[in-house]
Amino acid sequence: MPFRYRGLPFAPFEPLVRMSDAELQSLGARRMIVDETPGFPCRVTLEDAAPGERVLLLSYAHQTADSPYRAAGPVFVRENVRATYDSEETPPVFRTGRLLSARAYDSAGMMVDADVSGADEIESLLARLFARDDADYVHVHYAKRGCFAARVERA
Repeated sequence: MPFRYRGLPFAPFEPLVRMSDAELQSLGARRMIVDETPGFPCRVTLEDAAPGERVLLLSYAHQTADSPYRAAGPVFVRENVRATYDSEETPPVFRTGRLLSARAYDSAGMMVDADVSGADEIESLLARLFARDDADYVHVHYAKRGCFAARVERA
C-alpha cells in the first residue's frame, strides 16, 4: 500500500524568519545554528538541516482535531527552506536510524492504534495501521523526544 508523506507548509513560519531573536523569544521560539547532523530535522522539507544552517525551534499545533488527542509540540524549521515535502517516497529523516512512533487517528481525531518501529520497519508499521478501516491518517513522531515528525496519509 503506498503512503503519502506530508511535511508542514512553510507559509505559517515565514513571518517568524524576519523576526529578531528577542521577538522570537517573546513568542517562546528560538533561532538556532545547527551544530550536528542528524539532530535538527526540518518539519517542512523532512530532511535534517546541515551544520551551519539557521533553524527556528518553536511549538506547533500538529494535532488540531477537536478531540482529547489535540496536541502541540516542538518542531524545527529551516529558515531558508525549500518546497514542502509531499511524496510517496519515504522521507530522508525517516531513514536516519531514529526510533519512530506512529499514531493512527480516525476522521474525528481519535487515536485508534499506535506503535513504534525502527526506520527500516516504518513502512510495514504504516501498512498495519492503515489496514484498519477506521485509520484516516497517521502522525509519526520521533519516539525518544516525542516530537511530531510528519503526517502520513493513504496515497
